[in-house]
Amino acid sequence: MATSGTYVTEVPLKGSAEKHYKRWKSENHLFPDAIGHHIQGVTVHEGDWDSHGSIKIWNYTFDGKPEVFKERREIDDENNAVTVRGLEGHVMETLKVYDTTIKFIQKSPDDIVCKITMVWEKRTDDSPEPSNYMKFVKSMVADMDNHVLKD
Repeated sequence: MATSGTYVTEVPLKGSAEKHYKRWKSENHLFPDAIGHHIQGVTVHEGDWDSHGSIKIWNYTFDGKPEVFKERREIDDENNAVTVRGLEGHVMETLKVYDTTIKFIQKSPDDIVCKITMVWEKRTDDSPEPSNYMKFVKSMVADMDNHVLKD
């Protein structure tokens, strides 16, 4: 069995957990305009923008290179959480499992925290750990903060 693990981090954000959650749940089409330095395109392959089980394809820049990611979406409205399950794409070339949950938690009327949990399993022990992908997701969440606050 190849190496597996879990990364957990938190990103402090401003505003409403509900607004941030809505952006990640159903407004992914806004990502290229909001954080185009990370995300160049998002398309719905199956389902709708905000439907549980929908499949989306992301075009993004990672470590200066264009990459593609196909994911299945799980929605948890009760906990303001979105889970992305990797199906295909560049990250899945080295990983057998790539599940990332982004959960928005209201701490005070103006402050929230985004808890990011990434569960992964490498295809082989020689594959690199996906720590750079965790940094990438953390950066996307932080960079989206100003765009959500403008709306």
